[in-house]
Amino acid sequence: MNVDIQKINKMIEAESAFLEKLRSEIRKVIVGQEYMVQRLLIGLLANGHILLEGVPGLAKTLAVRTLSSIIQTKFQRIQFTPDLLPADLIGTLVYDQKTGGFSTKKGPIFSNLILADEINRSPAKVQSALLEAMQERQVTIGENTFPLDDPFLVLATQNPIEQEGTYPLPEAQVDRFMLKLAITYPTRDEELEIMRRMTTGEAPKASTVITPKDIIKAREVTGQVYIDPKIENYIVDIVFATREPSKYSLDELDDLIAYGASPRASIYLSKAAKAHAFISRRGYVTPEDVRAIGMDVLRHRIIVTYEAEAEDVTAEDVVRKILNKIEVP
Repeated sequence: MNVDIQKINKMIEAESAFLEKLRSEIRKVIVGQEYMVQRLLIGLLANGHILLEGVPGLAKTLAVRTLSSIIQTKFQRIQFTPDLLPADLIGTLVYDQKTGGFSTKKGPIFSNLILADEINRSPAKVQSALLEAMQERQVTIGENTFPLDDPFLVLATQNPIEQEGTYPLPEAQVDRFMLKLAITYPTRDEELEIMRRMTTGEAPKASTVITPKDIIKAREVTGQVYIDPKIENYIVDIVFATREPSKYSLDELDDLIAYGASPRASIYLSKAAKAHAFISRRGYVTPEDVRAIGMDVLRHRIIVTYEAEAEDVTAEDVVRKILNKIEVP
């Protein structure tokens, strides 16, 4: 097994060289937000969509736009508004008077990186138009189904749902996001640097340093990162504890969880943990990889009960208790 791990380590060493270039370019534009940048890289490597939540002005949109400019690929920013229609997103059939037939006009979804900006400003019928694209990576317009290019990644930003003019995302769509990130304010020193950068001269720009082929190669190596059966069982225990907490000596959570995490949670925890190991230049997954990424994979997959809301217990509180309780292998 040691020989295999060494081989994987060498592959990671060769294929992860672009990560430092990518980070360096992002730092030219984004001050701080290391957590957000790392999670964006994990999404790229694990082929998982990401939902970024935070109040306006925390560089969510800027981070996604910067990432797209570093990769030599097609990018579309879609501003979600209350009057947006599904056809504005995926495209529609257009009648041609000359031929008497219909032709397909493709929408902005036909790109590699999609920035769904303020996704929760649009009603559910628009948000649900993304479901097929996010899961099957294809779009159906009329009777025709069109595959989407690889890589295809939806990076969505949303404001906290308590804010004016926002709609909660449908559960089926939320579950399709591999990670949900909670973006917080910068530190005092970071804010000082942001102010100086943005008030003196031109705003810095990032250069294109990688291609989609680099990402696809890195994904192949990420998939080969070794994960021990003990850690696989650890992941399944964490997910099952969200559904049957009493079986894991978490009786206090029985009345607080309405719905636990779906099987996608197990899949995404495994994939994201492998990507976390890849970024750490390691050919194997450790329990720390799982714990580091666990909150971002699970926080949007657990629905708490009214009793939990009455006691001010959030899904994040539930995840924290589970991660602290499940025995680490």
